[in-house]
Amino acid sequence: MERIDVRWPDSLWAAVTPAGPDLPELSGTRQADVVVIGGGFTGLSTALHLREAGVDVAVVEAMEPGWGASGRNNGQVIPTLSRPDPEDIVAKHRAAGERFVGLLRDSASTLFDVARRYDIQAEQEQAGWVQPVHSPGRIKIAERRVRQWSKFGAPVELLSRDQVRDMLGSDAWYGGFWNRSGGHINPLALARGLARAVLGLGGRVYARSPVESFERRNDRWVVKTAKGEISGRALVVATNAYSGEIVKSLVPEIATEVMPVLSWQMATQPLSDNVRKSIIPGRQAMSDTHGELYFARYDARNRLVTGGAVVGPGDKAARLKARVAERLQRLWPQIGEVSFDHVWNGYVGMTTDFLPRFHQLGPDAYGWTGCNGRAVALTIAIGAEFAKAVRGVPLKELALPFTSPHPIAAHGLLRKLAPLMLLVYRRRDAREIG
Repeated sequence: MERIDVRWPDSLWAAVTPAGPDLPELSGTRQADVVVIGGGFTGLSTALHLREAGVDVAVVEAMEPGWGASGRNNGQVIPTLSRPDPEDIVAKHRAAGERFVGLLRDSASTLFDVARRYDIQAEQEQAGWVQPVHSPGRIKIAERRVRQWSKFGAPVELLSRDQVRDMLGSDAWYGGFWNRSGGHINPLALARGLARAVLGLGGRVYARSPVESFERRNDRWVVKTAKGEISGRALVVATNAYSGEIVKSLVPEIATEVMPVLSWQMATQPLSDNVRKSIIPGRQAMSDTHGELYFARYDARNRLVTGGAVVGPGDKAARLKARVAERLQRLWPQIGEVSFDHVWNGYVGMTTDFLPRFHQLGPDAYGWTGCNGRAVALTIAIGAEFAKAVRGVPLKELALPFTSPHPIAAHGLLRKLAPLMLLVYRRRDAREIG
């Protein structure tokens, strides 16, 4: 079973992003109106939207803001889910599903609007997100998504093979799906910028303070760490894929309904201007229809930020460099020799049906998990909804489909076997869809 390195990742984002704010540890006995566990995108967005409404809020983070999935991902801002389409979501959750589809539709714009409102400098580019299809039969996926998202007013377009060739600078794909509202961002800079924004509005953020437990006591939620405790009228648990990684007993009902899958990211050396102008010249974010995903976007220094998956023993980083370099040269022969400055990883929280899970954990207490590779845009919008929930907005009016936790049977065993799914995906990727 693959485990995350508890040190800061040797990532591109950690190398280029200015340090975050100097934050205290939680010590002694404190109080707030709302306590948020987790200083990633969801927790910080929740706190920010609560402070905008004048609510006293404190975030308690185990490491530093952005240390987990929020600061380790590829930074693609994608306003869809990875597999389920609008009709799937509505069929499962009915009216709540319709509201959630609306939240998804607007989620990328929500993120970029927040960044502009607080002048967060995170290399953000709202250049759109494109999903090219990797075989002729997969064009049905793009057609279906354009049809369904168009019904909900999303700015989407079906692309021909020639249009994808012009957009991406490669003839490897057979058409695709384009959402103009998407884009990409430096995710660690976004997390640190959100933390600064929360502090600027008078919120509190405690770092290096792993929460060991929380309980309901005298109509308040009491959150305990090794050095202190803080109580609040309301509670939001925003630990997502890392729910069982720092303190395994914190929220086992949430930690065991999601499969933390290690995702590898990597950044090339900066491409020359001539090469860059022929590879994704419009600087869109791109991730295609492979199960073993092909994905890429530029950073502000014209590096291609991409990644891949690897299974089995040995030097995984070295094996991945060779495999992804060959892939890039196959997709874009004009790229020439490929070398990578940074290779890092982080968890993606996967659910069995690729849908996120939202829960009411008790009176005025909420939590969620299951980003399924779509956390960047989704989490900012989710935070705004959790802020409404703890302020008393009825659940039936929120854009979140709440359910009861549903742990995965034999979670520990399946987690050990999960990396082998890569072999299944490779087999499926080679099959045509008729």
